[in-house]
Amino acid sequence: MIPEGIPTVQDIVLDSSMTVKALIEQLYAAGGFTAKKLAEAAKILKEMIGDKNCIKFFSFPACIVATGCRGVIKELARRKLVDVIITTCGSWDHDIARSLGNYYHGSFELDDYELREKNLFRLGNVLVPQEVYGLAVERFMQGLLQELNKESISTYELSWEIGKRLDESSFLYWCWKNKIPVIVPGPYDGAVGFQLFMYQQTHKLQLDLYKDEKLLCDIIFSAKRTGALIIGGGISKHHTIWWNQFKDGLDYSIYITTAVEWDGSLSGARTREAVSWKKIAAHAKHITVEGDATVLLPLLVAYII
Repeated sequence: MIPEGIPTVQDIVLDSSMTVKALIEQLYAAGGFTAKKLAEAAKILKEMIGDKNCIKFFSFPACIVATGCRGVIKELARRKLVDVIITTCGSWDHDIARSLGNYYHGSFELDDYELREKNLFRLGNVLVPQEVYGLAVERFMQGLLQELNKESISTYELSWEIGKRLDESSFLYWCWKNKIPVIVPGPYDGAVGFQLFMYQQTHKLQLDLYKDEKLLCDIIFSAKRTGALIIGGGISKHHTIWWNQFKDGLDYSIYITTAVEWDGSLSGARTREAVSWKKIAAHAKHITVEGDATVLLPLLVAYII
């Protein structure tokens, strides 16, 4: 016997004038499977964004910055819909490279040995010319570091220094413009980090990671509530949820992941596991949506803007 009040599964009704918002509302009524999870995530995200007493965290891996999702990240920063970004060194790399040059459509099935000979890097089905990712980033960063002439800088300050030298297509530009801190807890793991390393061979510049952590500490302990939109896994995901355990956990949390849970990995861990670690609050509104962020993230953001 079905308990009273449980909704029935409804068919999706499409028409040529349908908006993304209307489609997602119908996905919720459709009942299954990831469709309903996406709709639930959209509702949680909308509530989180609308909560004026909530500090909004956004974490993501670098790979999506190599795709058109960079424009979605930029829009979140441009509209000031997030307060803190935590990401990887590769996000610096791709944002700089795509501001200075172009990436190209490719295929997962291309011959990687042939691409190697042509100085083309393959990131899934995206092609990255070596001169755009390598030499262009090197010249940009060496010029920036010479201009700075500093002995110490945090990663969020470096993110702003990068952003103010890029154009409006850059998410780092909008983070600088709107003073949204972009924290990179693994700053040497990429092209920008390597340029920092090379510069530090002959200059006194030091990365002040303590300053990043102090900023996070101050933000967390002054926040009435916190929420997070977390794409993928790795260091950016963990750094986000790690700091939030010190205020008894996130009040809102949305994970988008393609990783499996049964291997015990951080990337595959669902939101409910973070509840046990007190990284997500017991009362929190949270959900894990399994799927490709390059599909799901644009839909989620289109729903809330």
